[in-house]
Amino acid sequence: MPLSPAADREPIQTRAIEVSSYRRTDGQWDVEGNLTDTSAYAFDNEYRGTIEPGVPIHDMWIRLTLDETVTITEVDAVMDGTPYAICPGIAAAFQKLEGEKIGPGWNRKIRDFFGGAKGCIHMVDLLRPIGTIGYKTVKREAGRRNAVEDEKSSDMPYQVNTCHAMASDSEVVKKRWPHLYTGTP
Repeated sequence: MPLSPAADREPIQTRAIEVSSYRRTDGQWDVEGNLTDTSAYAFDNEYRGTIEPGVPIHDMWIRLTLDETVTITEVDAVMDGTPYAICPGIAAAFQKLEGEKIGPGWNRKIRDFFGGAKGCIHMVDLLRPIGTIGYKTVKREAGRRNAVEDEKSSDMPYQVNTCHAMASDSEVVKKRWPHLYTGTP
C-alpha cells in the first residue's frame, strides 16, 4: 500500500542507500554499501564547480568483510563524490573498524569512533544499515549449519524481541519457537 497522495510539491534532494551481502569462497562474508545524494537542481560548489541535477553530491562506498563471529576482518572505504576536496582524507579512519565485532551497541560504537569531526556523518549513516545487514547475514548463514539445533535450543535467537513481529508474545514466536513464547497459551 503506497503512501497517501502528497500535496503539490517539487523535488529537492534524494538520498539512496543500497547495501548488499555476499558469501565469499574463503568462508567469510562481504557487506558492501553505497550512499548517494543527488540534487534536483543545479548548484555551484566551490570545489567541484556546478553540480548538475542527478550528479551525486555524495557518492560513498564501504565494504566490511566479516568472519563467522561477525568480527570485521577487512575494511574498504572510498569516497568517489564529495562536496569538499578534504572529505576523502577521512576514509582511512574507517580502518579503525578492523577487529571490531558487529552486535548490540553497534550504532553507539560507530558514533563514538566517527561522530563529529572524527569521521563523516554520511559514512556513519551508511555503516548503520551495513551493520544490520552484516549481522543478519552472518547469523543466518552461520546458523544454517546448525539450524536443527538452533530451532530447538533454549538459547534466545537473536531475532526475538527485535521488532513487533518477533516479540516473545507474538504468533511468529509462538509458531517458530514455542518454548520461548511468553504470550497467553
